[in-house]
Amino acid sequence: MPTAVLAGDPCFDRILAARPYRERFRRALDVRPGQRLVLLNSTWNPDSLFGDGGEDILPSLLPRLTAELPADEYRPAAVLHPNIWHGHGPGQIRVWLDRARRGGLALVDPLEGWRQALIAADVVIGDAGSVSYYAAALGTPVLMGAASPDGLDARSPVAAFVRQAPRLSPYAPLRAQLDALLDGAGRRQPETVPGPAELVSSAPGQAATLLRRHFYRLIGIPEPEEPALLDPLPLPPYERVTRTAPMRVVTRLLGTGEIEVSRYADPRSEPAGDGDAHTAVHEDTLDPDRRALADVIFRYGTVDDPRYGNPEEWTAEVLARHPYCALAALVTDRGSCTVRTRAGILLRLSGAPAAADPAAYVSALHAWLAAGKAWEELAAGGMTVRTGGGGSHQVSVTPVTPDHLGGPGGSDSPLTPPR
Repeated sequence: MPTAVLAGDPCFDRILAARPYRERFRRALDVRPGQRLVLLNSTWNPDSLFGDGGEDILPSLLPRLTAELPADEYRPAAVLHPNIWHGHGPGQIRVWLDRARRGGLALVDPLEGWRQALIAADVVIGDAGSVSYYAAALGTPVLMGAASPDGLDARSPVAAFVRQAPRLSPYAPLRAQLDALLDGAGRRQPETVPGPAELVSSAPGQAATLLRRHFYRLIGIPEPEEPALLDPLPLPPYERVTRTAPMRVVTRLLGTGEIEVSRYADPRSEPAGDGDAHTAVHEDTLDPDRRALADVIFRYGTVDDPRYGNPEEWTAEVLARHPYCALAALVTDRGSCTVRTRAGILLRLSGAPAAADPAAYVSALHAWLAAGKAWEELAAGGMTVRTGGGGSHQVSVTPVTPDHLGGPGGSDSPLTPPR
């Protein structure tokens, strides 16, 4: 048509150019090795995932993402269309998402960070918006949480994609659906009809060149000699996972120094699975009653933060304030933490910086001590923490001081609260 021009897709071209930096984008979202990033996205019309024109499943779906999926195996994140933020206001959005965010949900910047999150994602839960279609074009498995055909041209590629994409069953267990989708993605046969990648752009990587050539032709002046280039996607700021919702932790002792740990953020029912369970709580949890009854209390900080004192002082203060807590732990970097037992033993747990959340190591130590075993055995032979999904982490256990420090509530057993 005389009014049409083949121009490519500059947005998709920027995504394609940034794909080699996927691991950097994952690290920016604090996705650990072996974790699966689950990206929930919504466009802004009433029939979208965040809209109120359908079943309105999002209020129940959001907290379930953090409660049903093991925290060390999945990293949930959400991208909401800018018009959602504009229509409801940032304050209201953050109130609606507060429980899920306390459970570990990352809220991605809708203007500057959504493309990077899309590249980093392992699976996308979405609707008929462009983010879901871009995900499919990248080959990322997509599960449709809302898929109303209203407002879509039935002959359009997006409409065809919506009809064919697998549907989320909103009231069925989430993990089984996500695992089935992810496991099946590697076994799919190549499509015999044009897929989303071909229909997003028939000139991938050429949008800048095509558009500039067209613009200068319209203006009627010579095009510059240097190549037409698009701005690269910036590396987002690092967003550390801080789960302040109470964590229900299921543990199993597998062998000498080997402990399996599965952590769930604020589950509404006892997590399934064999093993012993305990509660680990961030010191800044919203519910002080849960903190008062926690087996493990932890927080994230630095060794020189004057607000908390050094790790020795902070752990002693926590155990003095909470007599039913067995272990207090201050996570001071991505790979290690300092732990104090009820008997006053101060230990350093250290793993690879890019491995699991050190708070999971603390729960493993708790399971070991609760079984009546000695920390000295771990100090001599090391500790192996398995977090599911094939994650196996070697952790060294080192006493900070060789003798008991006479910590608060010292007793014969490190797990017995003082009388």
